[in-house]
Amino acid sequence: MFDVGVAALAFGVVVLAELPDKTALAGLVLGTRYRASYVYAGMAAAFLLHVVLAIVAGSVLTLLPTRLLRALTGVLFLAGAAFLLLQRPPDEAAVARAREPGGQSFWPVAGAGFSFILAAEFGDLTQIVTANLAARYAGQPLSVGVGAVAALWAVGALVVLGGRGLIRKVPLGLVTKAAVLVMLVLGVLSLVEAVA
Repeated sequence: MFDVGVAALAFGVVVLAELPDKTALAGLVLGTRYRASYVYAGMAAAFLLHVVLAIVAGSVLTLLPTRLLRALTGVLFLAGAAFLLLQRPPDEAAVARAREPGGQSFWPVAGAGFSFILAAEFGDLTQIVTANLAARYAGQPLSVGVGAVAALWAVGALVVLGGRGLIRKVPLGLVTKAAVLVMLVLGVLSLVEAVA
């Protein structure tokens, strides 16, 4: 059964975790250099694959005893919050590497977007957060998956189609702090549930 509340929670947490991410900046660079719709098609496919893998990983975690699962997801949420706090913004070399793919036809550009996201997002914070949410809401993998995919697609659309104006309007420091706060709350709630 689909739970809109769980999907909305997954959407919010994943958006907050993805906006300050290096992948968002790389999507912005690719979208300003190449045909945005082609880049977005590749990114969207890679995001979908990553969410499916995260949901499967989260579902496997549900095989653990409930207390251990809650403790593990709590620790992983807290680790995600720490990771966001300690993460440095991408350097100029990373931005320059994102400009390397060539050609303006669909398959090379979409393939570059797909390949870049596939490599950059594997084991990334948003994938771990999605797996944690799938484990926390064990009976709602579809709800978590839909929320996470929608979040990643929304951020991808913002950065690829929104262009350079987004960087000037969205204070990434504030987004990072909001993401840290949400992950801290989820981590503490999971640890309290593990102990109770």
